[in-house]
Amino acid sequence: GTGADNDLYINQAVVFIEDAIQYRSINHRVDSKSLWLYRWYYSRTCQWILGLTITVILALAFVEKPSSLTITSDVRYRLPAWNPPCGLTESIELLCFLVFAIDVSVKSYLIGWEEFWKNKWLMAYILTLIVSLTDWIVSLSFFCAEDLRIRRILRPFFLLQNSSMMKKTLKSINSTLPEMASVVLLLAVHLSLFTMFAMLLFARTKDGQQDKEWVAYFRNLPDALTSLLVLLTTANNPDVMIPAYSKNRAYSIFFILFTVLGNLFLMNLLTAIIYNQFRGYLLKSVQSSLFRRRLGIRAAFEVLSFLKETPANAQQSYVSAGALLQVLQKAEMDSRCKQAIIRSLKICSCDQLSAAQFQKLFEELDKDAIKQHPPTPEYQSHFMQKMQFVFGHPYFGYLGNIVALANIVSICVVLVMDADKQPSERDDFFLGAINCFFILYYVLEMLLKIIAMGLKRYLSYPSNRFDGLLTVILLVLEIATFAVYGFPHPGWRPEFMGLLSLWDMVRLVNMFIVFRFLRIIPNMKFMALVVTTLLDLVKNLRAFAGILVVVFYAFAITGIMLFKGAVVPLGNTRKKCDFMALFGHFQAEIIYCLLYLLSVNLICRWAKIYFVAWWLISSVIWVNLFIALLLENFIHKWDRRCHREPVSDIEYQRTVELMFRDVLEEPTEEELMEKLHQHPHLQLCR
Repeated sequence: GTGADNDLYINQAVVFIEDAIQYRSINHRVDSKSLWLYRWYYSRTCQWILGLTITVILALAFVEKPSSLTITSDVRYRLPAWNPPCGLTESIELLCFLVFAIDVSVKSYLIGWEEFWKNKWLMAYILTLIVSLTDWIVSLSFFCAEDLRIRRILRPFFLLQNSSMMKKTLKSINSTLPEMASVVLLLAVHLSLFTMFAMLLFARTKDGQQDKEWVAYFRNLPDALTSLLVLLTTANNPDVMIPAYSKNRAYSIFFILFTVLGNLFLMNLLTAIIYNQFRGYLLKSVQSSLFRRRLGIRAAFEVLSFLKETPANAQQSYVSAGALLQVLQKAEMDSRCKQAIIRSLKICSCDQLSAAQFQKLFEELDKDAIKQHPPTPEYQSHFMQKMQFVFGHPYFGYLGNIVALANIVSICVVLVMDADKQPSERDDFFLGAINCFFILYYVLEMLLKIIAMGLKRYLSYPSNRFDGLLTVILLVLEIATFAVYGFPHPGWRPEFMGLLSLWDMVRLVNMFIVFRFLRIIPNMKFMALVVTTLLDLVKNLRAFAGILVVVFYAFAITGIMLFKGAVVPLGNTRKKCDFMALFGHFQAEIIYCLLYLLSVNLICRWAKIYFVAWWLISSVIWVNLFIALLLENFIHKWDRRCHREPVSDIEYQRTVELMFRDVLEEPTEEELMEKLHQHPHLQLCR
């Protein structure tokens, strides 16, 4: 009936609007049952369950044999770790596989078979599940005693395929690889040529005393290549040149030329190429996200135009304002955006909306103003108004910064004076007294600011929340110190009472005071720009961090399989790799080895391929990608700072999409309609 059709159109529009908000593809089934399943699948509960499942299956590596459940990773002091019985982690793993099977089944059904065969990620998802389940069955058949578990290396794929932004980032990286490969090849040529020169220059001579450079670094081709590769990272500089330099100063020219050409030219050239290419590909990816948003909004308009409320004699499609209000009430979206769209709709006072008007209403989704600070309280008392003016003035904040600086300087003076004193010789009276004075000032400053600004406005500023929290912590610590040790007095010396000694309490207070000095950052414009750039990167780096987790995880699992059992008890005369003792379990693999070797320290000849691959992916490629995003974010913020005056009562946040908003091109009407007519499940009559 007509009523059922109208309900279907409303529900289709709701889903299309939600797709637009989340930059999702609209190429999915649009019948009533499928729409219900689609909204259920993308509900917070289902996505939370899926995210928890991914977290659990990745975390199993910390529990599985070899277990990370030990206090220390040092083989000399480590007690035997608890290893779960066979079948425990496998049962949890099976439950995770069942969730993933449901996930891939629902996704495959919703997009339809025609789209399924075009989706390589879904096909890879199914293949990964099949291989993992096969490996799981093999593991149980061997009673969990097998050493090689392929499914552990495949686990990061579940994290990767669940994030559209991670997939876009990975696609951008893949597109950048040809340009990166040319510079990496040039680096390899540079390394090979200088290796040949080094082997000729530092060849073995008759005088064994003069062959220290040859013995230590250039004995054979693998050693020479490794020494110069590590020098390329500056990890062994200047150690590698000391023996040759001791023999003849002229040898330093070789190492200087190698370092200048490799580090200053080729590595920076690689950074420039990655920045240029990756920015271009990321921009294309973000442009496609904008197209998805506009397409979703236009699809919602088209299905709403089928409602019987549209005038029959209209020359073009229209949507009634009432229908749009119904959609907004049902759609899951940010309350600020929803209220802004409803407000704009009321201001427009149009009963019928054209496609352009409909699209313009949803431009609120693209705006980046997220928070307006509450107004200051209005006092009737003349005295309170004066207080509000004085203590709400920026100069009062500057005075607080000067006091905080004086506090830091006084702490530095005391620490320098007491640096060489024994704990029993210290007199903490002066340090305790000045801390007491400054903390009282901080508490008074916080209370006066709350009176001047009002509690809501005071808490609406992140800098005030940071300042206030540390002030409260300092006050609590100071009260606890007085309760245990009494008020500061001459001869106030440390003594152990309770959990912390007096000196520990004073050090803890001083650390918080030093940390509190960061409050000056918002008052220094350039420093504030740098800090906000870093904070925005933290918000927007989920995709980058996710791929980095994937790389860390895969290399850690591979390292465990390759180097398991390579630990030699201390005192053994056979020399093995010292760092092999660190590959006993997953946590040590990540924390000690991969993070430490990010700066490169190669020891074992037969393990060089593994670590060179890790260095290339982490230090050469990934660090440069991070620099590219950092530069892009900073340049964008700098341009906005130069061209627009900041509004004091409005805070802004930048997402990856909003970062490129000024240079994105709006899709044309023809492009949108052409794409809509290609929709596999939505039939448009016009």
